[in-house]
This record gives sequence, C-alpha cells and structure tokens, in this order.
Amino acid sequence: MSYYFNKVLKGKSFNDAIDLVTAELKKEGFGILTEIDVKETLKSKIDVDFKKYKILGACNPHFAYEALQSEDKIGVLLPCNVIVQEHENGAVEISAVNPMASMSAVQNKTLGELASKVQLKLIKVINSLN
Repeated sequence: MSYYFNKVLKGKSFNDAIDLVTAELKKEGFGILTEIDVKETLKSKIDVDFKKYKILGACNPHFAYEALQSEDKIGVLLPCNVIVQEHENGAVEISAVNPMASMSAVQNKTLGELASKVQLKLIKVINSLN
C-alpha cells in the first residue's frame, strides 16, 4: 500500500495549484490548519536553495474529533498532510497522505473505519485536480 496519492498538473502555476487543492479540500470539508514553506524555511535556517515545496496541514474537524474520541494519541498523526511541489520541468505535483497507511500501526477498528472514509475523500480531491 502506497503512503500517498498524487497527481502531476501541467499548465498550472505553483500558486494556482495551491489555490486549486485548497478549494477542492474545502469541498470535502477540510480546512488548512498549517502551511509550511519548505523552500523558505531551508533558505532561512540552513542557507540552501530548494525547489518550491509547501506542506499543507489539512483537517476535517468532524473526522478529527471522531478520531480523537476513539484514540487520544492520534494527534501525533494529524493533520492530513498534502504537499505541493514544483519540479524542474515546471510541472507541479500534488500529493496527499494515505490515511490507511499512516494509521495502519494503530490497532483500533473504529479508527480504521474512519481512516477509510478520509482516504476516499482525499482520493476524490486528488482525482478532481486538473
């Protein structure tokens, strides 16, 4: 089982891709809790140049609450990360975590069922990107 789902977009700018995936996530009930600009962080912290790469911490509050109710330490695996990165050829790739893979170590049936629901929503988001 792969630990992520992804799609490479052609003809979209990096910022347009972020806007697009954010809008698609919103349609599925997710908001962005965190945004980490890896390129900027690596430049400011260790003075290295890196490609455009952002990590979006996506959260569906209803699912997060349900997960926390069934497993109080599950916060170590939240939120669902989505990355947007620009490749050398100018193509932009969007990848989302596969919650079934990340939650597989947790032996909790309720959580497994919830991860399956979240997985379907994230697959829908990735598949909707054009």
